[in-house]
Amino acid sequence: MRNYFTVILGMLCLYSCQNKQDAPSQNPSIDTYVTLDSTMVGISTVAAGLDVPWEITWGPDDWIWITEQKGVVKRLNPRTGEKVTMLELDDVYLRTTPGLLGMDIHPNQGASPYVFLLYNSMDEDEAIVLNLVRYTVDGDSLVKPTLLLEIPGGKGHNGSRLAISPEDKVIVATGEAGHAANAQDIHSLGGKILRLNIDGSIPEDNPFPGSPVWSWGYRNQQGLTFGNNSRLYTSEHGQATDDEINLIEKGRNYGWPHVEGKCDGPEEREVCADSSVAEPLKTWTPTIAPAGLAYYGSDHIPEWENSLILATLKNATLHVLSLNDKGTAIRGERTLMEKIFGRLRDVCISPAGDVYVSTSNHDWKPQENFPVPEDDRILRLSKITNEEELSGVVSVREMVSDSLKSFSATLSKGALAYQKYCASCHMPGGGGLSGTFPSLEETPVISGDKKALISMVLEGVSGEGGDYREAMPAFSFLSNKEIAELLTYIRSHFGNNATGIRPEEVENLRDNRSTGK
Repeated sequence: MRNYFTVILGMLCLYSCQNKQDAPSQNPSIDTYVTLDSTMVGISTVAAGLDVPWEITWGPDDWIWITEQKGVVKRLNPRTGEKVTMLELDDVYLRTTPGLLGMDIHPNQGASPYVFLLYNSMDEDEAIVLNLVRYTVDGDSLVKPTLLLEIPGGKGHNGSRLAISPEDKVIVATGEAGHAANAQDIHSLGGKILRLNIDGSIPEDNPFPGSPVWSWGYRNQQGLTFGNNSRLYTSEHGQATDDEINLIEKGRNYGWPHVEGKCDGPEEREVCADSSVAEPLKTWTPTIAPAGLAYYGSDHIPEWENSLILATLKNATLHVLSLNDKGTAIRGERTLMEKIFGRLRDVCISPAGDVYVSTSNHDWKPQENFPVPEDDRILRLSKITNEEELSGVVSVREMVSDSLKSFSATLSKGALAYQKYCASCHMPGGGGLSGTFPSLEETPVISGDKKALISMVLEGVSGEGGDYREAMPAFSFLSNKEIAELLTYIRSHFGNNATGIRPEEVENLRDNRSTGK
């Protein structure tokens, strides 16, 4: 795996690094390109050397405004690469996923010169909170912070994104902060879509009087965007299955933790009927870690018109989800840039119809062979009108397709299952992440008792009270054969040398669990 991606990254570096300065020129050279039905889209680097750009949004000044997770707000001139630091927070609680997260800019800066931020800090009782703060824009600075809302925070599942609605309301997408019960608790602000007035007061037409809660039942929302006809969409991380795209409706329950994805299980159907749960527009299993989300309404790239554009972290791929005319269903999906630029965190669209994407390769969970020297970057995807611009440029298809096919063909089914379900936490090489996800290397838990290991995969592991903060979800949705192949692979790799596991062994334990034996 390392050799394959090293070759790809080397080719990218060869073509993207030649003749470039720290700040790209007025027309940054094209790193690579993709060909759609009838449109060629060039991919170029407009900014490099950023540190986990969590949010990117197009500003009313035609600059890209950026939050870096460590607590810095910047503006970027996408034509010259010039960066201006506007704010450096000194009270950010920065860990694996907490930090400075979502941001939005009020579109009418003349009447409302505000920027809204979401960031984690520690309160006086040393509890982690998520702050919604409004700043006033003063030239190249953000001043006069006003705390509008304090939301439960945690070491994970903070969300979160912000958007100013067409009706001039502040919309906040939150996570349940690692406490699943928050999502169904109407009195908690975790795991919710929240709606406030610009001054932080509660709109009179919210579904619950005196409450900012607009809808509930979310695990960890990482994307938020308004589409055509003011329709609101979110992306949400599932646990082990069912990452989601949701169409948000007032006063609806979106199910977590009782419903994951569609209402397709016996217990889920009962909950859905009783609680009028809204089903997602789309789900993904294996999970892809969906992140930033933007609506593409331009005809500049006609194949993408009326689509949601989604950045993904685990999948390291850009997804283009075409909508029906009403915006109420997803009718198709295209993917591009798979694993070429590493983890993709956010997306924004310029008025001209160019797409900007931020990488997230300096965050807590980098993929193999990342970060590269240019990381983190902001990439521009734009329509190619002059094919001479592509002289000497290698396409994504040429660089990837044949190599990826041959690479995948060499992997066993167990190895493929590991890459799909385990590598994002335990890392591709099995080394884990200290204090967060355990290593699988030469581990007695892996090479020891088969029954204990199978039970762990079927039932999951709580992260509470142990040496590692993050829980492991149950993988009982996998077949007996898939679990046997996966565990046989792990028990014979990463320095382990234990006997394999047969599907019948998984089946016996699964049957014993169901009968209570």
